[in-house]
Amino acid sequence: MSVQPQIPYQRVALIVACALFMQNLDATVLATALPTMAREFGVSPSDISLALTGYLLALAVFIPASGPVADRFGARKTFQAAIAVFVLGSVACGFAPGLATLVMARFLQGIGGALMVPVGRLVLLRSVRKDEMVAAMAWLTMPAMIGPILGPPVGGAIVTWLDWRWIFWINVPMGVLGIVLVGRFIADTAPETHTPFDRMGFILCALALAPLIFGLQLAERVGQGPVAMLLIGLGALATLLYVRHARRTAFPLLDIALMRIATFRLSVIGGTLIRITQGAMPFLMPMVLQLAFGLNAAASGGITLSTALGAFAMKGVARRALRRFGFRTTLAVIGVASPLCYAIAGWIGPGWPMGAIFALLMVCGFLVSLQFTAYNAIAYADIPADHMSRATSFYATFQQLSLSLGICAGATTLGLAMRWHGHVRPGFKDFSLAIWTVTGLSLLALLANLAFRRDAGAELSGHIPARS
Repeated sequence: MSVQPQIPYQRVALIVACALFMQNLDATVLATALPTMAREFGVSPSDISLALTGYLLALAVFIPASGPVADRFGARKTFQAAIAVFVLGSVACGFAPGLATLVMARFLQGIGGALMVPVGRLVLLRSVRKDEMVAAMAWLTMPAMIGPILGPPVGGAIVTWLDWRWIFWINVPMGVLGIVLVGRFIADTAPETHTPFDRMGFILCALALAPLIFGLQLAERVGQGPVAMLLIGLGALATLLYVRHARRTAFPLLDIALMRIATFRLSVIGGTLIRITQGAMPFLMPMVLQLAFGLNAAASGGITLSTALGAFAMKGVARRALRRFGFRTTLAVIGVASPLCYAIAGWIGPGWPMGAIFALLMVCGFLVSLQFTAYNAIAYADIPADHMSRATSFYATFQQLSLSLGICAGATTLGLAMRWHGHVRPGFKDFSLAIWTVTGLSLLALLANLAFRRDAGAELSGHIPARS
């Protein structure tokens, strides 16, 4: 697979990051507008949540297929097509006359989003040299950090000052610009040979991932426990059937043989654990500020914006830190510092000044962003070039599962804490227990971090470990 060194990695990374930012922002901004949309369509709030469900269903079904599709049609063409489908789905959402049309449009939009994330990462990996990958990944990490944080305040502003349909229409100019820039500045790299598409694997993955993700989403809702457990059980059964199928198939949709590569396996395990915290905190912190401190949505959004500022500050540090200390040491240190920093948020109380909360969340954003950058880079350090597309779809699948698990863990632990304290409305003690639980889970990533070789990813970071 040829690399295109003439293309500055900053340009490629920024183009891909902007497209992913559009998808990450859209995934969270909608939640703020759901009550308004329910009133306009004349449906209940529980019914309007189908707009979220349709999108999640498309992600669950099509993310695993992203790698083989990119291999068949080329990463650049697939990325452009994914942006186009996302934009078309956005336009359809904006003009939707009713709930049924909106759900179908969200499903179409979700197909584009499912392909955009892993294929965008694949475009980047095939366009930069290995020694540039850490810096490029620092750019690519920011959309995942900033989108969930900016989503609620941006959605609130649009609903307040414009029409909720602008939530979708703002994607049109961003998407069109992305298609043009990808076509102009990013070279197409497709393998010379094509492997057959794993149709049975596609079906089994859909039967596994869709129930698992929906089961995790339902687990946080009162009275939905039995249905959630049934879905999770069905997803687990389909997962076992897929593993059995993948071991007997020459070219499986999700290649579990990639887990034999130590750097990839440890990045998947460690990254999954820390994303549980990252999935839970954007759910918990706005509620702390709004319900416990009494701030409005705009004010709480301004405070949580500090996490995004921390992520921006990290961009210039990641490359130097990994060159100086290497992946193993950096991940081991941050694997303790990042969860502990978030755990401090569990002590937030009425006596805390807003400036202290802002500073704490900014440090958290810095550490988590550095952590994501390191994991996202080391994951592909030892992946053969002809397996890169399947590695990106495999990694993206686990990302989606872990973030869904994080939201479930945050909501479930908050509900259990409220029952423990006998509270009808969550208070500071309830939020504290929920935060400490999800951060405790991410501390387990330290075991994976310490399992990396001392020279793991040296070609990417430029770090030369000292001889013992």
